[in-house]
Amino acid sequence: MIELTKEQMQAIEQTDQLPLLVNPKTQEEFVLVRKDRFEAMQKWMASLKRRWDDPADDDLIRKP
Repeated sequence: MIELTKEQMQAIEQTDQLPLLVNPKTQEEFVLVRKDRFEAMQKWMASLKRRWDDPADDDLIRKP
């Protein structure tokens, strides 16, 4: 687990936007989301996955 510094906490509290984090070594970008919101997103995504169960439709989402 990574603990935020006081400055980082203040920056998060001062905006309504989701914080964008950057790995300085790789320049990869990450979005910081509260755990409860992340878990809600996972549940929502899982419900969508269950609806897509026809293998004949796989070509609609996958490119050869």
